[in-house]
Amino acid sequence: MTSVEPRVAIDGPAGAGKSTVSRKVAEALGYLLLDTGALYRSIALAARAAGHAWVDQDAVSELARGIAARDGIRFEPSASGAPRLLLDGKDVSTAIRTQEIAEGASQVSAIPGVRDALLELQRSVARAGGVVLEGRDIGTVVLPDAEAKFYLTASIGVRAERRFQELLGRGEQPVLADVERDVRQRDARDTMRPVAPLRQATDAILVDSTNMSIVEVVSEIVARVRAVRDMLASEKTR
Repeated sequence: MTSVEPRVAIDGPAGAGKSTVSRKVAEALGYLLLDTGALYRSIALAARAAGHAWVDQDAVSELARGIAARDGIRFEPSASGAPRLLLDGKDVSTAIRTQEIAEGASQVSAIPGVRDALLELQRSVARAGGVVLEGRDIGTVVLPDAEAKFYLTASIGVRAERRFQELLGRGEQPVLADVERDVRQRDARDTMRPVAPLRQATDAILVDSTNMSIVEVVSEIVARVRAVRDMLASEKTR
C-alpha cells in the first residue's frame, strides 16, 4: 500500500455498536466505510428471496458467487450520511436490518463458499487505504495486515439492550429476554464456527464500550488512527 491513509479494521460481536461507531469514525476521518456485515445480510436476503434455506451451503454459495461476479452489491452515498446498499440495483438498506435477516447473515457467513465469494471484493475496496471496514474477521482474515485494528465489545446485557432499542426504533416489538437470548446464540455461532471465527486479532486494540458513550468510543479510535496516519506519513518521508 502506497497511501499514508491507513486501513481501519473494526471487529466485534453483535450489538457492540460497530456499525454506528464505524460510520462516525469514517465521517470524522473522511474515509470510505465498508459495512461488511451488510454484505452478508444482503446474501441472506437474496437467499430468502430465491427460496433457499440459509443452511443450504451449495445453493447459497452459488448465489453469492453469482452476485459477486456481476458486482451485484454496491454502496452509494445518501443525504443522511449513511451509505445506501443496493442489491442488483434495488435499495435494500432497510430490508437487511431486521432481526430475521441478522440471524440469516450469521448463518450464511459461516459458509466457506459465501466467504470466499465476498473476500476479494472487500480486499479490493480496501487496497488504496483511507477506508474503514467493520465485521467479525476483518483484522484476522480479510485484512490481517491492516494498519489500524480495533476489537469493539461490551457486556452481554448492554449489547442486548442496545439491540432491543434499535429494533424498537424500527417499529418492531421485541422482547428484551428474547433479544438477549439471540445475542448469546449469535455469539456462540460466531465464535465457534469452523471458518473465520470471531476473535480478537493479537495486534488489535480492545475497546470495551460497556461504560463508554458513542462519542467517547469514536474519539478514542479516531485519535489512534490519526496517530497511525502520522507515523505512516513520517515513514514515507524518510
